[in-house]
Amino acid sequence: MPLPNESTTLADVLLRASSGSTDALAELFHEYSAQVHRVAFRLTLSADDAEDVVQDVFVGLPEALGAFSGSGSFDAWLRAVTVRTALMRLRAGRRRDAVAIRAGDSSRTIAPDAVVERLAIETALAALPRDLRTVFVLRDVEGYTHSEIARMLGIRAGTSEVRLHRARRRLRDLLGDK
Repeated sequence: MPLPNESTTLADVLLRASSGSTDALAELFHEYSAQVHRVAFRLTLSADDAEDVVQDVFVGLPEALGAFSGSGSFDAWLRAVTVRTALMRLRAGRRRDAVAIRAGDSSRTIAPDAVVERLAIETALAALPRDLRTVFVLRDVEGYTHSEIARMLGIRAGTSEVRLHRARRRLRDLLGDK
């Protein structure tokens, strides 16, 4: 993703952000906060918790950037940081019981049928038990491997595969797909 200031490279912005530059952090927030929020919301199913995760990720970003080697994609690294932060929030038990369904990015115009379909999918995801939903989001939405999911969740890769199978089956049932 290009940053707002085209003459500044991502590496420059990351270097300045790791030194605590508020301008650089603002650029990163502007560019990546929606992505972080989407990942966090899919895992927590709470707009409030997702916003807290966004806050936690960006407040801790200057320190966390010390662990970013620069050899891989910053997007993927930031997504992994977001997943870990959201999972820590869920494990801490601060998850609210109420489920907020958010239609998504309001800057795009979405056809009414697409909105209905998206809400049906979000509702079906919300109906899944947390362990199944987490594996489904990490694998089918975020693209992590079963080995990576196993490391993140502290389970075996085979357990991740079973949970994914169960999640997909329940989603098919909930959405009426046979």
